[in-house]
Amino acid sequence: MRRRRVVATAGAVSAGLLVLSACDKPTAISTLTVGSSSVSSEATCGGHGEALKASDVTKCLQDKSVKEITVDPDETVRFGVDPEIADKGWTILMNGQPLTDSSTKTYRTIPGSVFFNAQYGAQGDSTLVSVKEGESNATGLWSFRLKKDA
Repeated sequence: MRRRRVVATAGAVSAGLLVLSACDKPTAISTLTVGSSSVSSEATCGGHGEALKASDVTKCLQDKSVKEITVDPDETVRFGVDPEIADKGWTILMNGQPLTDSSTKTYRTIPGSVFFNAQYGAQGDSTLVSVKEGESNATGLWSFRLKKDA
């Protein structure tokens, strides 16, 4: 009887490990902080080290279901990325266009006013900001919507 329980337990553990191994590994995290508020997200697209097709990047930048954060233009927006993103180089995109040069740091800051300034391509009171992983070819995108605090 005891042997059956041991075999049954071992079988249950094996089945559980098999189910877990079938799950996708979570992607690295990117975080935006404004004042005392922050939002974090796994990759909106990619994030598993393989280059994304240009068409996939374009489609991903049109995704409307991204996390949002309210930004006072007088505040500083802080971008933080996991070291595995930083190691591959990352760029901040604003409405799909590069806003910064590529960096291998895990942390960057940008004045909030930039995200609502037409000179930088902003339109209205809402801006799509993305972290693009990869020096030349994008291997992952983490996108957020910044809403202007009135």
